[in-house]
Amino acid sequence: MMETIYRTVIVFAAGYLFLRATGKKAVSQMHTFDLLYIFVLTNIISTPVEDEHVGKAIIYAGCTVILYKIFIRLALHNKLRWILYESPTVLIHNGDIDRKGLKKVRMPINELLSHLRVQGYVDTQNIAIAIMEETGNISVIPKADYRPVQPNDLNLSVKKEFLPIPLIMDGQIVYHNLKYLQLDREWLESELAKAGEKLENITLATLLEDRTLFIDNYEEKEHMGDPYYYKPGRDN
Repeated sequence: MMETIYRTVIVFAAGYLFLRATGKKAVSQMHTFDLLYIFVLTNIISTPVEDEHVGKAIIYAGCTVILYKIFIRLALHNKLRWILYESPTVLIHNGDIDRKGLKKVRMPINELLSHLRVQGYVDTQNIAIAIMEETGNISVIPKADYRPVQPNDLNLSVKKEFLPIPLIMDGQIVYHNLKYLQLDREWLESELAKAGEKLENITLATLLEDRTLFIDNYEEKEHMGDPYYYKPGRDN
C-alpha cells in the first residue's frame, strides 16, 4: 500500500514539473498536437502506478516533453505553421451560412446556432463573419450596424482602464502585490482597522483607483422579502 502511494506521489510530482516546464500554452486552448501531447504524457506518467518501471516512464515522459518543445519551435516558422496547424474555417460570411464550411468541421446547424447564442447573437443575418479557429473556438464578428457602440463612434474620450489589485484573498495577504505597490503589512492593517474589519473575516480586499480599499467580508446583508435579492434554492 505504502509503495503504491510512494509511486503515485513521485509520478504526480514528475508530471507536474514536466507540465510546468512545457508552459501554460499546452494546457490552455489546445491545437491537435497539444491535445496529443497531453494524452501521451498522461498515459506515460500513469503507467508506474501499476507497474515497476518508474524510471523508464519518467525518461519517456521527458522525451515526450522535448519532442513537444521541438514541435512548438517548428510552428514558429511560417512554412511549417500551415502544416502543423489547421486552417480557420468560415462558417458564416456576410450573413450567409457557409454549408461547405459546416460540412468540413462536421457541425450541424443547431450546434452553430447554439454557439452563436452563447456569444449573444440570435440572427445569422446580422453577422459579418463567423470562423472556427484552429483551436476549435468560434470567432464571431457582427455587421457594423449590429456591433456594440464604441466611445469613438460618439467622439467620446474615456480614461484608462484600471484593474483593481487584490491585496487580501480568503483571509490571506497577497504580499507580492503589496510589494509591487510599495506598501507594507502595517499600512494594510491600519486600513483594516479604519474599516473595522479583521483579516480572517475578509473574502476579498482590492486596491481601487483612488487608493482606497474595497472589502468583501463573509457577512451577507439581510434582504428578506426583497425580490431583487432572491437566490434560487432553499437557502432563502
